[in-house]
Amino acid sequence: MKKLLLAGLLFCTFVGFGQTLSNPLLPSGADPWSIHKDGFYYYTNTTGRNLTLWKTRSLADLKTAEKKVVWTPPATGMYSKEIWAPELHFIKRKWYLIFAADDGKNRNHRLWVLENEAADPLGGTWTMKGQIKTPDDKWAIDGSIFEFRGKLYLVWSGWEGDENGEQDIYLCQMENPWTATGKRIRISSPTYAWEIDGKIPKPGPDDKPIVLVNEGPQPLQRGDRLFVVFSASGCWTDSYALGMLSFNGDQDIMTPGNWKKQDKPVFKAVNVTGTSAAGHNSFFKSPNGQEDWILYHANPEPGQGCGGHRSPRAQKFTWGADGMPTFGQPVALDVTMPVPK
Repeated sequence: MKKLLLAGLLFCTFVGFGQTLSNPLLPSGADPWSIHKDGFYYYTNTTGRNLTLWKTRSLADLKTAEKKVVWTPPATGMYSKEIWAPELHFIKRKWYLIFAADDGKNRNHRLWVLENEAADPLGGTWTMKGQIKTPDDKWAIDGSIFEFRGKLYLVWSGWEGDENGEQDIYLCQMENPWTATGKRIRISSPTYAWEIDGKIPKPGPDDKPIVLVNEGPQPLQRGDRLFVVFSASGCWTDSYALGMLSFNGDQDIMTPGNWKKQDKPVFKAVNVTGTSAAGHNSFFKSPNGQEDWILYHANPEPGQGCGGHRSPRAQKFTWGADGMPTFGQPVALDVTMPVPK
């Protein structure tokens, strides 16, 4: 009998029975990303100086999870500085890390890709595959790769030309995880009032006094429906929030007019205790594949901008009868939630 009780206790602990989580998942960490595979969550966020991966069976244990710096940039060169928004993808039995980096000058930010053939991304060898030379090869950050109807696509935030002032959301097709092909199309620009708060207190050498921002695009699929959720307004403002694009699935994905933007934010922190400027999200499934979760960063207080105060948060979301995601509002700090099932 004792053996049976012990076995049952171990099983319940293993699957997270009765376990809870509360935000933040880590004391700090911007641009959070997570993927669940083979019983483990693999997590990463922006450190600015390297690429670090966490491995855990439960995101509730992220603070004590195994973690490893899997790639350190060279001292100089085009991908040596300002390492931003890494994403970990598993494509055709290989792992890929996609990130933005530059040589110390923001105007030179581009997307780069590493590959690893090991079963566990914390092991094996990460090999530089090179730059994703997006069509027109302009400034690019926040790249995310996704498959839709058997084809591979890249969505990212970029400049139309060679000067800062506005970040738009672009889309192109991919031959493989490191090679873009064809043309790029612009599927979103900052136009609504909630997207254009971008006055910079201390502009950098590549900045204008006001920069209009659409960034951090994240694909979200359910059945035949495809959405792109993105961050709007400057991350240095308290207006930072999530907007959403939806694609008319009966038409061509590479036609800009087939994408429709919601006229209001779909996720915004308004008078939420310990949660301000919530944005730059990603999505993940629960271990049983039945729950959808949003992962995002936020500041604990207003006015804290784009620095190290940002911490990763997570919460479950649902779907409406119209087939649209319903994110609700960011939860307050220390609200207890059941872990993903």
